[in-house]
Amino acid sequence: MIPAAVNAGGGRAAVAPGTQQIAGRGEWLSIHAASLLLGVSTATLRRWCDAGDINAFVTPGGHRRFDRSAVLDLIPSARRLRPTMAHLGETTDGMTRAYRREVRRSVTWPASIEALTSADRAPFRACGRLLVAALVEYLDATSSRDSAERLASAECAAAAFGRVAAGVPIPLSDTVALFLRFRAPFLHELGAAARRESLGAAEATGLLEAASDAIDRLLPALVAGCEGASEQARSSVPAGRNGARPIRPELV
Repeated sequence: MIPAAVNAGGGRAAVAPGTQQIAGRGEWLSIHAASLLLGVSTATLRRWCDAGDINAFVTPGGHRRFDRSAVLDLIPSARRLRPTMAHLGETTDGMTRAYRREVRRSVTWPASIEALTSADRAPFRACGRLLVAALVEYLDATSSRDSAERLASAECAAAAFGRVAAGVPIPLSDTVALFLRFRAPFLHELGAAARRESLGAAEATGLLEAASDAIDRLLPALVAGCEGASEQARSSVPAGRNGARPIRPELV
């Protein structure tokens, strides 16, 4: 057992619950005290320790003790609030399968989408896979620069999704409805992974908030791609006899 510190009067120094001290070596926290300080589960803290992300001293009785200063160093880390997808056991393929399962459960679609042929739907599936891959990489990013690059890739995929929809064409309202069908299964799969890994409240909330924020930022890119393609299509239509451009009903 790690001995408690002795104060100048010869008695034991008062320390916080779950905290022990070694003279000249600072405070050591039990795994429960350290997990509470970080706002993560003990299972997550054990996983970080096993991965070498934080060092621990093991007592003769087999209990882990964490240096308080090392624990405090983890608090600003984005990884504390947003665990990587690899740690959750999630992959791009897994997230894509979750999306497809949700699509198969859907029984009602807008008429414009129900009318699409398999060939018409192929580009949407391709854009969907790019979106999933970019979002998974975004959630795995370990630096602000990587995060920005991955999010930019996801926005490009969302804009391509919009351009494909405008080219079919599908009304903008139906395009947005189709895109929103992607949101629910993605977040549902993340939530399921968080439960499987027994993530703490702070971790699970941080993960879902990061994913929700990213998806929210993709919607304007989708709309911009759709509107840009529609405007380009309108401007390419030859003018009529009186100089006015004929209106394409499907784009109104």
